Amino acid sequence: MKILLKNATILDTKGAFHLQKLDVFIADGVIQQVGKELSVDADQVVIKDNLHLSIGWFDSSVCFGEPGYEERETIENGLKTASLSGFTEIAIQPETYPVVDNQAAVVQLKNYASVYPTQLYPVATFSKGKLGKNLTEFYDLQQKGAVAFGDFLNPIENPELLKIALLYTQRFEGLVQSFPRDQRIAHSGVVHEGEISTQLGLSGIPSLSETLHIRRDLHLLAYTGGKIHLPFISSAEGVEMIRKAKQQGLQVSCSVALANLGLNDLTLEGFNTAYKLMPPLRSKEDQSALKEGLLDGTIDMITSHHQPLNVELKQVEFENAANGTVGLESMFGILNTLFPLEKVIQFLTQGRSIYGLTTPKIEKGSKANLTLFNPQGNSIFKEEDILSQSKNCAFIGQKTEGKVYGTILGNKYTII
Repeated sequence: MKILLKNATILDTKGAFHLQKLDVFIADGVIQQVGKELSVDADQVVIKDNLHLSIGWFDSSVCFGEPGYEERETIENGLKTASLSGFTEIAIQPETYPVVDNQAAVVQLKNYASVYPTQLYPVATFSKGKLGKNLTEFYDLQQKGAVAFGDFLNPIENPELLKIALLYTQRFEGLVQSFPRDQRIAHSGVVHEGEISTQLGLSGIPSLSETLHIRRDLHLLAYTGGKIHLPFISSAEGVEMIRKAKQQGLQVSCSVALANLGLNDLTLEGFNTAYKLMPPLRSKEDQSALKEGLLDGTIDMITSHHQPLNVELKQVEFENAANGTVGLESMFGILNTLFPLEKVIQFLTQGRSIYGLTTPKIEKGSKANLTLFNPQGNSIFKEEDILSQSKNCAFIGQKTEGKVYGTILGNKYTII
């Protein structure tokens, strides 16, 4: 397949063509030429309004459901959704049944992705069965394609187990993920503990439940060495703790969920279960600190924290509703209202190296790994914009800016 992209403004701050409007010719999955008014024989010529181009976007935390919860999302439709949302590579969480705690499960997920224009990288569980008792076979799982080890939203409660894991993974540069939540402090809370939770009469989850866990993990990391990833940071104090740890030279990385950047606990006043999330939506002050943490490099990446859920898990009383929102489809449009465009693209493309992945390039001879989009155009995100099977979405009614045209990954592409 030969594809010619016409008059594309290239956004690639580390490349030679940044901010230039050029043609890009791709053949056999490889960028063959980049230049002005290319005259080549192409099977498909792509001409789009205000076409922009960047290296493919990466999301570090996506859930689909399959195997086990296909009613939430299948891998096929999930990968299609990711591709049409601009993501060429995603790390998929072990929120499945059975969980991804063995080599066969990792291989099965990898094989699913072989025919789609979005590459899937499995995160294997930290503990067998996600029970927090026995470690999985990290090295063997990594050899089969796992890029990290974590029990998703199940915190690592046993510090001795985490200590052993941090020591062991140093032998092969393995990455441990530890969701920062002390369940003894969070207890039965359902929203951020603060003025809003008091007004609504809902039990609160204090930021202390996050920061206690972060402090423990950082102390263990300082003791053992190695590297750790703390997903879904949500509090101002948590950001500051990680900032200081990085200044001290600890190999700690972290992410923030899209919802915690774009929303805060003021949205809870309508008791809409779409806003019941984990971590919870916190205060405006926390929201501002998260944005600052991104801009100064303390927070390494943004994730959609994409969690499709079947409708019966959300259409119940707020206290009983499940946590989670879909976010792939709205991620670019929401971020584009929060940050300058170059920063948006930076946030959507960074973080690969933390997972041991290679950062793509836009240059002759490189494998095509590209996202096509228009950064302009205001709209309101609607339910019909959701491509996922499940429609649980915290961003319905939110302002967005820009539009994704699709992705190209090697010989595979999805362009609307």
